[in-house]
Amino acid sequence: MVNQTIDLLMKHCSIRKYSAENITQEQLHAIIAAGQQASTSSNMQAYSIIRITNKQLRQQFAKLSGQQQHVVEAAEFLVWCADLWRIHAAVSERLDEENDNLELTENFIVSTVDAALAAQNSAIAAESMGLGILYVGGIRNKIKQAAELLQLPRYVYPLFGMCIGYPLEEPLRRPRLPLETVLHENSYSREKQQAGIEQYDQQLLDYVKQRSGGKQQFSWSDAMTRRLAASQQRSDILPFLQERGFIKK
Repeated sequence: MVNQTIDLLMKHCSIRKYSAENITQEQLHAIIAAGQQASTSSNMQAYSIIRITNKQLRQQFAKLSGQQQHVVEAAEFLVWCADLWRIHAAVSERLDEENDNLELTENFIVSTVDAALAAQNSAIAAESMGLGILYVGGIRNKIKQAAELLQLPRYVYPLFGMCIGYPLEEPLRRPRLPLETVLHENSYSREKQQAGIEQYDQQLLDYVKQRSGGKQQFSWSDAMTRRLAASQQRSDILPFLQERGFIKK
């Protein structure tokens, strides 16, 4: 089954090369407004978006994200934050900090999911305008520095960045895991995972070879092994979050 919306979603790919063309304020506001219409738990709307227009600040985010130059080159760079401070401000005259329960792990999950859902709505809205997008999780490489650059208060943390702009490339779309591997019925099926992994390993191996002109060869399992074996996996994030008032009970 295909319609215009599904077709747009199926064509998604990450864009890392952008033209110098700006997007209009009308486009930007429509993109953000579309994000705001995403589902939100108990109407908490526990997120904030920080638009980075300062060139020096863009450079700093490009550097701390791992020298990602597209952070500087894209027409827009937005930082999506999980935000419980706004709720704290709303209830502070009714509940003291000992009783507002913002430190519950549940509220950390809610704010993180709210931000991600809103961001994906905005991403789809941008792509519907012919724009390209890129999520930049690299801002969590130095999450404390990112928070300081943005002057984030307690109960707010930077989740990811998002580049938006007119694409200068049409990259090969990366295949996804087989549908049967991620869709279970009534209970989790471990039995069908291995066949799906083997199938996807070959698909991704073929994709990587094609994308790199034969210069690279690795499967999904290879990539996941490398990622999990890395000694530095942002181990500072949990203490940072707890300092901010998240995940304390």
